Amino acid sequence: MIILGIDPGSRITGLSFLEVYNRKFKLLEALSLKLPDSDDLFVRLGVLGRELENALNRYPVDEVAMESLIYKKNPSTLIKLGQARGVILGKLLERFPHRIFEYSPNLIKSTVSGHGHADKVSIQKALKLVLGDYDYATEDASDATAIALCHALNAGSGLKLNMPTAPITNKKSRGLAAAVSHRVNS
Repeated sequence: MIILGIDPGSRITGLSFLEVYNRKFKLLEALSLKLPDSDDLFVRLGVLGRELENALNRYPVDEVAMESLIYKKNPSTLIKLGQARGVILGKLLERFPHRIFEYSPNLIKSTVSGHGHADKVSIQKALKLVLGDYDYATEDASDATAIALCHALNAGSGLKLNMPTAPITNKKSRGLAAAVSHRVNS
């Protein structure tokens, strides 16, 4: 199975292609889509859509994992990130309906490094231990790899939202699954 990990951004988007076979991991490629320095957000979003489309043709992807939207102090930054995620999701939903998963930053850090508030250096050290040496072009590319690895480690655990095994009687009964992962296409 090949998992595409995506660290969305309005300036740089990290992508990582991780192959999983019998619980063994092989990093096929990690790259960054660097968008033009244009002040025109729509120009950057157009480039993001085209570059993502080209990247999706590199490997036969089975599932996609993304980092969920995180709180930003600056509302303008949050809106731009949301628009970039919209372009990314639009492209992904065309090809991977029902195979897109989202994980919180703290879960990604906790799964990969063992600590939910780990810094970037700790994440990269953990990735090196699991996957070996890799020269990441940007932190966004290594973050995308951590996202793909998080999905690989959590995918078989049944921790997928909107797929409860028992009827949900109230919001609290969703438990850990609600806090961990959910399908984007709901």
